[in-house]
Amino acid sequence: MRGKTSAARNSYQERAMRSVYLFRASEKLVGGVKWGYINQKGVFVLPPVYDHAGDFEDSGLAIIGFMGLDGLIDTNGYFVVKPKYETIHPFSEGRATVIDKGRYKVIDEMGKEITERSYEFIGDYKEGRAVAAVSDLKGILRYGFLNRWGKDVIPPEFEAASEFKEGKALVKIKDGLFALISLTGKKLHTYQYANVENYGEERLAFQAVQNGKYGYMDEKADIMITPRFSWAGPFTEGRAIINVSDDDIQNKYGLIDRNGFYFIKPAYESIHYLGEGRIALGKAIQANKPYMGLRYALADLDGHILTGFLYNSIDQFEKGMASASNNLYTFFIDRNGKRIEGFPAQSGNGALYQDKTLIRGEMDLRLFYFDKSGKLIWRQNKKIPLNNTYSIVEKKYKPNKDYLVYYPQLEGIESEKVQHSVNERLKELSGLKQISQNEQLESNYSGDFEVTFYQKKLVVIEVNGYDYHFGAAHGMPVKKYAHVNLDTGEFFQLRDLFKKDSSYIKTLNGIIEDQIKNDEKYSYVFQGRFKGIRPAQPFFISEDTLNIYFDPYEIAPYAAGFPTFQIPFEEIDSIIDKKAPFWQSFN
Repeated sequence: MRGKTSAARNSYQERAMRSVYLFRASEKLVGGVKWGYINQKGVFVLPPVYDHAGDFEDSGLAIIGFMGLDGLIDTNGYFVVKPKYETIHPFSEGRATVIDKGRYKVIDEMGKEITERSYEFIGDYKEGRAVAAVSDLKGILRYGFLNRWGKDVIPPEFEAASEFKEGKALVKIKDGLFALISLTGKKLHTYQYANVENYGEERLAFQAVQNGKYGYMDEKADIMITPRFSWAGPFTEGRAIINVSDDDIQNKYGLIDRNGFYFIKPAYESIHYLGEGRIALGKAIQANKPYMGLRYALADLDGHILTGFLYNSIDQFEKGMASASNNLYTFFIDRNGKRIEGFPAQSGNGALYQDKTLIRGEMDLRLFYFDKSGKLIWRQNKKIPLNNTYSIVEKKYKPNKDYLVYYPQLEGIESEKVQHSVNERLKELSGLKQISQNEQLESNYSGDFEVTFYQKKLVVIEVNGYDYHFGAAHGMPVKKYAHVNLDTGEFFQLRDLFKKDSSYIKTLNGIIEDQIKNDEKYSYVFQGRFKGIRPAQPFFISEDTLNIYFDPYEIAPYAAGFPTFQIPFEEIDSIIDKKAPFWQSFN
């Protein structure tokens, strides 16, 4: 037994040490983006074969996705847990929550399931405890806590529960009754208020009446700050962020001490902690439209503002430095807000992180790695070879801070005139348009593309995007497909797949209606909403399937995304024009 434990420990130490030199990285390929791991020289040592890839954690394990499921690999690429879970969450305190068939479980760092049953929810471990929820006989969620061995150390009997902090957790017993409990579940104090939340540093925010103002009390329920805030955050480092605005649009955040005196008066649209004694203050670019965006300044916890409102974002401080972005660049600043020379300053908006031996950059929806001197070590490929002749090249268009598009351009077509025509059409399809650099747009748009299919002379390119109108509940996704003949430059339409005298629309309508009626996976479609496809119906082909899709809201709720109906070619074989250029291009 001792030998096995020692061997396991050595294996753990070896993979943990090796993980220091492995970094997740992606490659754009035919079929989409795949993920693997590079070394500190930017060379792939675990090839890009995964659907997604997480960082190697202290255990020397990384979460990966493969064929639609999550698993765990070690630093040699071997599966510690084969892909079998819907989701694996990052480890906390040597434990990870997983979702299996819609239910939550806990695994240890060897991949062993340690919970004896499954749960409706399990949170991250904090101080040796994880919030867990099960349904009671009425189907109502009840919350308790698991220990590190996956046992119900505090039974699920509460209506709500927070994570443990300073050895204590806040729970809701029932409406109007809350309690502070110990790690063993002992009720230390109870509180009869409409709402109690945000425990920190022996203070709790509370509302005496429903929808009333917030104040603060101590653990014994003695009121320390009378209710006068519209929102009250937890105390951290002797400070708490509060909001005094009753406006649904504009905020007035400030910073108070433990007695309610202001270090920073409530005048800001946003305040958030950055760690290491620093906070970010946010002001609206347009005072009457704060949802249009903010500019941030750096300040200390005593309310001294150290910089102007220069930044689009400021990240957490770590070892005396934090990532910051303005309209043009992302770079590191010190605790006084000055840019740190000698580290990378990358064009684009995003963040830089100290990642083991390298600097990781995530700017303008792309991943980069630099060495400590700022030299670029790796970035995702810009060219996707189709064969020895043809390639798809990624181009970037960013005329404005709120408009970013990565669009495809074809290379290798023999006729320059045809290639130019194809590429101009791809630009138009991708949403390129003239926008002034300093113009304040009403929405934020980001666009990208994938090469989803290539065979013989046909390439299929998915152009996708997300258009978020500032202030809206959510944005609208965009998806279009280009089916391009690499020899002629022709863009094929749905009708080009079928015989001219066929009633292909009627046939496809019948197949889709049958799938909606008889296939449970389409139960989300609004009853009676499907009225038939259009002649120019959005579609895409894969190796042996015609895929017909609809936009969000068109026949189903927004959450359904793009409802897609898969129709095997063999099912519509009799109406396909197999002598036409479209079919011949890939068969």
